Amino acid sequence: MIALTMAEIVEATSGRFEPAGTHATPETVVDGAVTTDSREVEPGGVFVAKRGEFDDGHRFAPAAVERGAALLIVEHVLDLPVAQVVVADSVDALGALATEVVRRVRALGRLKIVGVTGSNGKTTTKNLLRTVLEQVGPTVAARKSYNNEVGAPTTMLELTEETEFLVAEMGASGVGEIARLIRMARPDVGIVLKVGLAHAGEFGGIEKTVQAKSEMVTDLLPTDVAVLNVDDPRVAPMAERTTARVVWFGLGDRAAVRATDLVVHPRGTEFTITVPGGESARVRFSVLGEHHVMNALAATSAALELGVPLATIVAGLEQVTLAEQWRMQVMGGRDDITIINDAYNASPDSMAAALKTLAQVKRPGARTIAVLGEMSELGEFSGEEHDRIGLLAVRLGISQLVVVGEGARRLHITAINEGSWDGESAYVESAEEAFDLVTASARPGDTVLVKSSNSAGLRHLGDRLGEWFA
Repeated sequence: MIALTMAEIVEATSGRFEPAGTHATPETVVDGAVTTDSREVEPGGVFVAKRGEFDDGHRFAPAAVERGAALLIVEHVLDLPVAQVVVADSVDALGALATEVVRRVRALGRLKIVGVTGSNGKTTTKNLLRTVLEQVGPTVAARKSYNNEVGAPTTMLELTEETEFLVAEMGASGVGEIARLIRMARPDVGIVLKVGLAHAGEFGGIEKTVQAKSEMVTDLLPTDVAVLNVDDPRVAPMAERTTARVVWFGLGDRAAVRATDLVVHPRGTEFTITVPGGESARVRFSVLGEHHVMNALAATSAALELGVPLATIVAGLEQVTLAEQWRMQVMGGRDDITIINDAYNASPDSMAAALKTLAQVKRPGARTIAVLGEMSELGEFSGEEHDRIGLLAVRLGISQLVVVGEGARRLHITAINEGSWDGESAYVESAEEAFDLVTASARPGDTVLVKSSNSAGLRHLGDRLGEWFA
């Protein structure tokens, strides 16, 4: 975090300063990292004690002090020998502090902000942009999927006076959440990747999802840029909701930044990228899955608007070999058995994309095995979407389905009812049973996909299979 006095932090958070028996004064300067996780506290850092659904961060404040915290942001004074700022709501205070830090760094005149949202692909696009922009100047981007009311401002607080680019991943599970993040850090370039059924149960339907994702562009200024997926029928109409200049990306001729001549293979995807003015380049993209090409196009669109040359962008894209841990992560190798661990999360769109990739990278004469768990947070759409994935697996000719857990059982039943299979879909209750089944039945040359929502926990099954077949 940039250097701020205790008094400046108090003013930003509408809090109250408590020296708590220390020698700290309102003029004492704090410039350490800010975190809500006591395990991540560094000497001189700031620990924000937030209340969670199942626990209270105030319980972990002693551990934060032991690790060297110079300041606690708390909702009530704690009997600990460390300076404290007492606030009404710790999460609100975290956001307010981030807002002030962003304001101060922007005032220096060099910071540009890119906001990224969408039902799928946010983290991949953020990682691609970070790699591209780091070649040009100091860049801050979220770790992992830090994209909510806590993770996003924590990332913003990593800004320094030298930062030139902030890539802010902005997720939401309800209307108003992205707007809240944009009030902290309004993007110069706002990206909307795709609107699908991910978290539709939490949003209360697809129209609410569209409304929430639209918040990325509705408050942009005419001098800003909205980067929109022209191929998504729910994203393209957002052009009518913004005063910003629109840049389209996609696969069709309407896209200003587009990809053609796609070739998918087990080592990634190759494609030709064409940008405004007619310049083009061949990209050898190591991130597995044709669907990630759209994320590369979105990252390219934003980087171009920030003045990055196409050659530099392509070099950055080609440096990235993994979207993120547990996202189309290629593992294994023994007996030419490949494990694709894509079980960080799953929506109907990402599940379908992963299955299509599995079918595309199948080795001649070998088999494909899909180990699938539940797609969570779909609400009323859950049944029909699991049906749709079961049908898709059959129609793609996936050699063997292993369906894990009661939440995904309907997918298994639908695959059986399709009528063209005889034992090609197996249902098991647990990841342990799935591991035993796959390790006993996998043959040389097979490609195994592990895919589920985070709550199903199959990412650890994917890791275990990757180690087994290493």
